[in-house]
Amino acid sequence: MNCPLVTIVVPSFNQGCYLEAALQSIFEQDVPLEVFVLDGGSTDNSAAIIDRWRPRLAWARSAPDAGQSAAINEGISLGTASYVYWLNSDDLLLPGGLRTLIAALDAQPDVPVAYGNVWNLDQVSQKRRPVWVQPFSERALARRCIISQPGALIRRSAWEAVSGLDDKLKMAMDYDLWWKLYKQIGPFTFVNAFVAINREHSDTKTSSFRSRHYHEAINVVRRYHHSVPLKWWIYQPYAVWWKALKRKMERSKNH
Repeated sequence: MNCPLVTIVVPSFNQGCYLEAALQSIFEQDVPLEVFVLDGGSTDNSAAIIDRWRPRLAWARSAPDAGQSAAINEGISLGTASYVYWLNSDDLLLPGGLRTLIAALDAQPDVPVAYGNVWNLDQVSQKRRPVWVQPFSERALARRCIISQPGALIRRSAWEAVSGLDDKLKMAMDYDLWWKLYKQIGPFTFVNAFVAINREHSDTKTSSFRSRHYHEAINVVRRYHHSVPLKWWIYQPYAVWWKALKRKMERSKNH
């Protein structure tokens, strides 16, 4: 058996309707993997799904935990592979996605993260649109989160150097991680290829807690960039209030 190249953690809680597809997309990757599922004690059919996949998993547990960030940190600490990645249980990897990102990191040994394009899939309309992702620069990162988490592969040595995710953050922990990795190690490499799918639905934390997510993100920018670009204040009414209203109207129309 080949040594795993990537440690993958799947944090999940009551996402049984998506979990099977997420795991299927992981095991369709054409690279050696070690996969850890950390379920927060779901009361739906998640346990049955985990049991079906257990023979292919490196480890899994289903019990109350300290939240998503803590679960991801826990899972990655159990692995040994050179690269680390997490896939939320309602997201998907595209075929060949990990190999594309591995190749980018192998070609640039000093780069901490390789990231690619990600589709946003609306679960109501089933329409896809590209997530806003762009080549890396501090100026761009300060204006918005230009990296979509399901499209990002991290070097384990870099992850360990910054001690992983800040488990005190509940919404913008990935944005905080990108800043830590950039400030302590260096810029990331962008791969202009689609590598993953982010599902958008009413139960995602971003949809349900837009205001909290926005305020956490602003604090992250202030902490690392030392100032908050004007764009954050101009865009806030649209990003928080209008988007929430728009989603509510769309859901009402489709029910």
